[in-house]
Parts: sequence; C-alpha cells; structure tokens
Amino acid sequence: MGDSFTEGMSDPDPERDDVFVGWADRLAHRLDAVAEAEHLPFGYANLAVRGRTLGDVVGPQLDAALTMQPDLVSMVGGGNDLLRPSVDLDGLASRIEEAVVRLRATGADVLLATPTDTREAGLFRALRGRHAVHSANIFTIAQRHGCHVLNLWGMTALRDWRMWSEDRIHLTTEGHQRVALAALAALGHDVEVSQWATPLPPADRTTRAEQLRGHAEWVRTHAAPWVERRVRGTSSGDHRDPKRPTLQHLRDPHEEPEHQQLPEL
Repeated sequence: MGDSFTEGMSDPDPERDDVFVGWADRLAHRLDAVAEAEHLPFGYANLAVRGRTLGDVVGPQLDAALTMQPDLVSMVGGGNDLLRPSVDLDGLASRIEEAVVRLRATGADVLLATPTDTREAGLFRALRGRHAVHSANIFTIAQRHGCHVLNLWGMTALRDWRMWSEDRIHLTTEGHQRVALAALAALGHDVEVSQWATPLPPADRTTRAEQLRGHAEWVRTHAAPWVERRVRGTSSGDHRDPKRPTLQHLRDPHEEPEHQQLPEL
C-alpha cells in the first residue's frame, strides 16, 4: 500500500513501458524465495499508485488489502501529504494508527517506514522538521502495536544525491535495491548490513556553475510541472490503476528455483 515510493518510481521495468519495479517488488521476490525454501505458498499484490495521499492509502487501498486476508502488509503513506503547507502531522499519525489497528486486528504483520532525513537535500531541507516528527510518530505507533519499521531516516547512504533520480524525489534502481534489503532486514531476515548501508564512493566535485545549471534544469523539468498540477488540483496518478491489484504468484509453482528470473539486488 502506498504512493509512488512503493509503486517503484524511478526503477524502470526493462520489459514494460511506464511500469516500475521498485523496492516492494524486489522485497517480494526475496520473500518468495524464503517461502519456497520453507515449502510455503506465496502471493503478492502492490496497490500503490503515484500521487496518492494518505487518505487514499488508508481508505480504498486498505479496504482492498483487507479483503485479501494478508499475512504481511507494508503501509507507506503520507509522503505527498508532508509536501503540503497545511499538513496536520498529528492527524496523519492518528489515521496511520487507526489503519494499523485494523490490520493488526486481523493478525497481519505490518511494515511501516519513516521518511528520509533531508538534512543535505537542498530545497527539501525545509522538510526536515516535518520528517523528524513523522518519523517519531511512526516509531511510536510501531512500538504500541508491534509493527516492523523500515528506518529510511537512518539510512545515511540515501543522503547521497546519486541514490535519487533526476526528479530528486524518487529513488534510482540502486536506491530501491538498497531499500529492499533494508526492509528485508527490518522484517528480521539475515542481511549483511554493508549490502545496503555502505555509502557510495566519493563523487567528483562539481563547480558552482554546474550546480546552478542543474538546479535550473530541475526547476524547469520537474518542479514547475509539479506546482502546476497542484494549482490545477490534479495528480500524476489520476486515472491510473495499481500495477498488481490482486494477489499473484511471482513464480510458476512447477518451475525449478534455479530457473527463476529474479531482479538483481
């Protein structure tokens, strides 16, 4: 459940246009392998759609998820709400907690995620206070109700701009790969920390002029269209459906494990 982060932007699917893989799909493939080793069935749905606010996530998406009688639900929402000037952080936390209570009442495990630390994120640094409060709320909710937490705030490797796509909002394939492994670790599986936490090698220095040109290109290509959509009251996810609206098997149950085609992590 979620928005563009869980849909997987900007981690393109090499076989389908305008479809993305993303951390959740990559995590699902890893969990599928765990289930296969234990001779257990495994199904996966991804209800996330770009542009969705928390109201969509804890509304229609939650209702749809509950009908599937899930064992595990990742619920990562509120990122688009945090971008809005009038966001009610306490209200967001209350709605997330209400959704968690509904999920936990069914016996399902829940994976929540904090926002990232925007300390070194240029214009997005202004969001750091909101992200910090929301992170504290997420950990509090998780503690109360026994949820797992994907701690993006603590992933210092994500402070590197090379982990982010040109729009500076969505992760690259490398970023999604690392988040998938961090999520697997958050769920209690044995994952080598260095695989997802080690920072990239130092980047080449850029001149002030190069930085200014990059900022100008970003404003023209990504920031301006985003503002225009907000003014019009539209979303990048309007008229889009989830890429995996129902539980699906990720592998042919008759296929040998060594022949499965899994995304690299």
